[in-house]
Amino acid sequence: MVVGVLRVRLGIFEARSLKDKRRVTQSLKARLGSRHNVSVAEIDDLDHRQAATLGVAMVANEARFIQRSLDKIVDEIRASGRCSLIDYEIEWL
Repeated sequence: MVVGVLRVRLGIFEARSLKDKRRVTQSLKARLGSRHNVSVAEIDDLDHRQAATLGVAMVANEARFIQRSLDKIVDEIRASGRCSLIDYEIEWL
């Protein structure tokens, strides 16, 4: 069993309130969770209206499968027009 954890730091520069930020993050979390069968949670920057940090976790039998899936998630976030990818890191457990 292999566990891959992706930590993604996002900029939500169009958010004027925490409600605007929450709308973007909730939508992104739901989309990633349903499309890629991963667990997604907002883990940091909860009080910053223009920044968010998401944690994405995936469990599988092969590290290569997880790596490809997490790379696809990063690419999907980059292509999103509602937020900007600032930084990301992948960790293996």
